[in-house]
Amino acid sequence: MKIQSHAVVSREEWLTARRRHLAHEKAFTRERDKLSAERRALPWVKIDKDYRFQGPQGELKLADLFGGRSQLVIYHFMFGEGWDEGCSGCSFLSDHVDGANQHLAHHDVAVVAVSHAPFAEFQPFKRRMGWKFDWVSSDGSDFNYDFGVSARAEEVAAGTATYNYEKSDGAEEELPGLSVFYRNDAGEIFHTYSTYARGLDLLVGAYNYLDLTPKGRNEQEIMEWVRHHDRYEDKEPASGCHS
Repeated sequence: MKIQSHAVVSREEWLTARRRHLAHEKAFTRERDKLSAERRALPWVKIDKDYRFQGPQGELKLADLFGGRSQLVIYHFMFGEGWDEGCSGCSFLSDHVDGANQHLAHHDVAVVAVSHAPFAEFQPFKRRMGWKFDWVSSDGSDFNYDFGVSARAEEVAAGTATYNYEKSDGAEEELPGLSVFYRNDAGEIFHTYSTYARGLDLLVGAYNYLDLTPKGRNEQEIMEWVRHHDRYEDKEPASGCHS
């Protein structure tokens, strides 16, 4: 992306423009806070189905994924049976999880990735990426189907698959998403929220950096430039500081 000719002004003129933009930023922040409050006020659905997962120690229930906390964020990571590596977009997002988890784990929130492939199939990729977060398999469970991130082959073929709360002719058998759950003192579990597609942008901190720069995200299609972090041609990022 080439930057078009840009106005170059005095510091005083820049401050005038910046203050005008600041008013818009503050209005956006207030709207974002309002939207977040509206999200928290959404009704809940009680989970009655007995979902089972596979982890490093064997079978797990949904309640086990909370790790003793009351709030659970599940990232639906695209990794289907027989895949050698995970989706590059899901991997881009997942590169942000461990840093956040150092804090979330101490604020009553568990973060767990869930994929449809058998547990053993994505362990080599997890080691390759160097991730520490919990990542379990929903293989043999309806979990991915019920939460809108996996479609059965016959649904895709018939054009009846849905994604992001609407029918999608282009739906794939595996897609990304995020779901949030709450467990009360009685041990009851509730589904409180799910989001998909561009709703996942909030989890990608690198995009927030890019949105501050002159070239912005600099992409024709979402994440077209993204690679697994060990697949960039210049594997060692250039440092901006030199001693």
